Amino acid sequence: MGSEIYFNKEHELVRKAVRDFVNKEINPHVDEWEEAGATPLHDLFKRMGDLGFLGIRYDEKYGGEGLDYWYETIVLEECARIKCGGVPMAISVQSNMATPAIDEFGSDYLKQTYLKPALKGEMVAAIAVTEPDAGSDVAALKTTAVKQGNHYLLNGSKTYITNGLQADFLTLLARTSDEPGYHSFSLFVVPTNLPGFKVSKKLDKLGMRSSDTAELYFDNMEIPAENLIGIEGEGFIQQMQQFQHERFSVMPLTYVSVKEMIFETIDYLKGRIVFGKPLIKKQVLRHRLAHWLAQAESLQQLTYHIVRMKMAGQDVTREISMGKLLGGDLLNEASSGCLQMYGGMGFMNEMRISRMFRDSRLISIGGGASEIMSEIITKTYGF
Repeated sequence: MGSEIYFNKEHELVRKAVRDFVNKEINPHVDEWEEAGATPLHDLFKRMGDLGFLGIRYDEKYGGEGLDYWYETIVLEECARIKCGGVPMAISVQSNMATPAIDEFGSDYLKQTYLKPALKGEMVAAIAVTEPDAGSDVAALKTTAVKQGNHYLLNGSKTYITNGLQADFLTLLARTSDEPGYHSFSLFVVPTNLPGFKVSKKLDKLGMRSSDTAELYFDNMEIPAENLIGIEGEGFIQQMQQFQHERFSVMPLTYVSVKEMIFETIDYLKGRIVFGKPLIKKQVLRHRLAHWLAQAESLQQLTYHIVRMKMAGQDVTREISMGKLLGGDLLNEASSGCLQMYGGMGFMNEMRISRMFRDSRLISIGGGASEIMSEIITKTYGF
């Protein structure tokens, strides 16, 4: 409601194009991809790239559309209408996680060789930060990249890597110095077709089942020195900036998913007769749904506020951290509560609510757990 305040006719044309693509080219295949445990990303991304959906806010020189953050928000909102969490996550890895650091800090060579094909959907990208012993504590990562002449020697492993089985390249954070502190890490573009790269295993997840997730292994893998993103030793700082794009992408996914979940639940409750009356007549259920709708609307307005801040060039670290924290809590509460309203039917895998319940659980964990978001917020207030 009131979207005309934020979006003009050009915005709505893009919205319709993305929505039509989602309804015709993605949603009919979601059940099949969920069952298969993967989505054919090379095919899907090529079609999305041809339509300009992957690089909406990136420079036209590198295959983008050169549009603003409002257009990006529209694409994220419409991808949230995909009838699962795994496919939107795979898309946002491509457009909001693996590519921003290359765009912001990479050389022209890296942009032409990797960013441009990624935005056109000709290459699948993944972001490789998390390790078996380093998740939220990014500074604890152990994967090393040692400079030797005109290349770096990469050794170590990464885990929970979305798109990991299909990626043509990784945007990877590695330790380039044994010195303590945050200036001992560097970001690299790592092509997966070089010797020394191995997919250790495909991971079996609770939810997001249409998204392939992998554990990766690097054994004396030689990475060309020109694949360093930006300046050696600045990778940790660059990655912290990248996280803002990643965490922002979660917010439209959350409020759109919550609203869709609630309206589907309302339809079910209208048709479910208990003790002679539709379940929707139960005040306690109506009030819970109203509460979650109010929270979803609040999160949407915070998101739009962040877009305005980004358009003004302001720091949005605090607000994005707040949005991800609130979004994770809301998804957990609403998906669990809506499933409860379905009763026994909610426990059946054939119902979309069971998929939403499983997929929702990741949002307060991945890309920075809720506890980390809380810590960031406290630091921005100085306590």
